[in-house]
Amino acid sequence: MRTVFTGGTVVSPQGEMTVADVVVEDGKFLDVGSGLDADDAVDVSGKHLLPGLFDAHTHVGLANIDFVGRAQQPYSLRFYEAIGSMQSTLDCGITTIRDAGGADLGMKVAVGRGLVPGPRMQISISMMSQTGGHGDRLMRGGGYLSPSEMPGSPNTVVDGPDEVRVAVRELVRAGADVLKVATSGGVLSPDDNPRHAHFQPDELEMMRIETQAAGIYMMAHAQAADGIKNAVRAEFRSIDHGIFLDDEAIELMLEKGTWLVPTLLAPRGVLRAADRGVPIPPPSLEKAKEVISYHDDSVSRAIDAGVQIAMGTDCPVSPHGTNLGELELLVSLGMSPQDALYAATQSAADLMGLGEQLGSIAPGKIADLVVVDGDPYDFASLKDNIDQVWKAGERVVG
Repeated sequence: MRTVFTGGTVVSPQGEMTVADVVVEDGKFLDVGSGLDADDAVDVSGKHLLPGLFDAHTHVGLANIDFVGRAQQPYSLRFYEAIGSMQSTLDCGITTIRDAGGADLGMKVAVGRGLVPGPRMQISISMMSQTGGHGDRLMRGGGYLSPSEMPGSPNTVVDGPDEVRVAVRELVRAGADVLKVATSGGVLSPDDNPRHAHFQPDELEMMRIETQAAGIYMMAHAQAADGIKNAVRAEFRSIDHGIFLDDEAIELMLEKGTWLVPTLLAPRGVLRAADRGVPIPPPSLEKAKEVISYHDDSVSRAIDAGVQIAMGTDCPVSPHGTNLGELELLVSLGMSPQDALYAATQSAADLMGLGEQLGSIAPGKIADLVVVDGDPYDFASLKDNIDQVWKAGERVVG
């Protein structure tokens, strides 16, 4: 059965706008042009048609950043909470995500089978961290805020190339599509420093070897300048956060074609969470206050230099459903609205190795479609203006 969307304005990732009909068949775009017909018609006259959006750094397996509260709830509750988080993501027009930790293979399969609504996803399952690093859940008092290992989520606090080799293979066995690694300290982990690089070159080289052998790629939680550069040299595909980028790091990223996934919402989200009464550890709160200006400056310089940008949010550091605020922040730092939308469509698709399947409205690509009743570049109102969301030719919102 063919469906034609009639009378809408198709927006390309490059910002071109064309009034055209769009025909969908068997979950894919069949044709884009004028005067097209089909078995069924959806009138979208006067509205804009965007390709499905991406979030290249989110955590749909985590409902919030109240780690103390989550430690007191049944572990399996997070799987049910994820249903709401995934729906909130779809409500933003985001039909594809790269989950940066928290979602396991069961969540991905549940969406794929249609058991629950949600975006298609690439999963990292659990972030690799050195002992005492950003992903080490052991607190100084001797307790864990979350289990260190569960079925489907192997332990990923490792030291030395041999432990790295085993952990990468265990993650691949568990279904990971991408290896996420903390190559520096972070903000929400209270006992490490985001200016310090983590993992040594021999450990990162082992990650490179093992991921290439497994046919997956790497993303880096990287905030420290040296942690960023170490990851770029080790052929990580993306630098996520990039708070303390220096000029050498930017030049390396341009040379290697490395993407930056800024997650500008994240440190602001920590402050807002604290204002809502979430018990953020004082060291984490102070780090969040400190890094915002550095982060903004780093991302602005990367934009000016022409580094490839893909949109990612780090939700639920900001709540799920606020994802599109990242577009506003990118524009505030010098990116054109057209380039910001490109970061959330074709650029993110290319980063995830999905550029030939997704990222634009073109014949042969998967029919992910966002119908916007208003200016698609009015990012402050974009979520409210979303009228419909279609994923692989099936209506999932509206």
